[in-house]
Amino acid sequence: MRHVLGALALTAWPAMAQMDHGDMQMQGGKPPADARDPHAYSGGVSLDEGPYALPGPRQLKLADEHLFYGVLAERLERVDNGDDQALAYEVSAWAGRDYDRTVVKAEGDIEHGRLAEASTELLWSHALTAFWNSELGVRYDTGHGPDQGWLAAGVSGLAPYWVELDATAYLGDDGQTALALEAEYELLLTQRLVLQPAIELTAFGQDDAERGQGRGLSELVAGARLRYEFSRQFAPYVGWEWSAALGKTADLARDEGESTQDTRWVAGVRFWF
Repeated sequence: MRHVLGALALTAWPAMAQMDHGDMQMQGGKPPADARDPHAYSGGVSLDEGPYALPGPRQLKLADEHLFYGVLAERLERVDNGDDQALAYEVSAWAGRDYDRTVVKAEGDIEHGRLAEASTELLWSHALTAFWNSELGVRYDTGHGPDQGWLAAGVSGLAPYWVELDATAYLGDDGQTALALEAEYELLLTQRLVLQPAIELTAFGQDDAERGQGRGLSELVAGARLRYEFSRQFAPYVGWEWSAALGKTADLARDEGESTQDTRWVAGVRFWF
């Protein structure tokens, strides 16, 4: 069979070699007079104005013209430190477009049916790069000592190796300043089982005995939560968390007869929509 095909190919080759390629219709040539310029949209021409505006009501909207929103309950958990139990929450919500969004962050502890400590932030978030946002706004704290208001400025984003980072500086009442650093990482043990270690460090610019704030490094919180994602939007978890007061803040806690370290077991649910 191969010999027959080879003979046919040799027989056809002289005829193919003698074909006049000038008679062949090749792809290309001049476009029609009414063809659209494929580069016109980069010259400031839009779908609403210019030579290519579509007639009638507009049907197409681009992604950066839509208003998006999201709600994430990062922590909604029951806490047990061996001596007492409490409820803790950390929830964030945002609404906006690609570059600018309004963000609300809230976290706190509920003990014996009442709000023991709470922190709420209202921020304007602006995209700096594909993975980093700047955040400007206000924060309000209640709980330990008198209530306190802050101005907030920081950055948040995704660092190399998929580490999520938040760094925020605060200016509060009576010239008090603070700095909060947070880092967390999601380790996929399987496609549904996720281990999430996290660490948080807080520092203050001056002493405030009334609120239990000491100058310098103030508090370190570290822990890990293991969750099972029944879906990407709903995942129960269990975990462990350790916190310690540092420096002058630890001295103020000792003066009040309070512990400077705390170990807590947690169980809760994480969800978003």
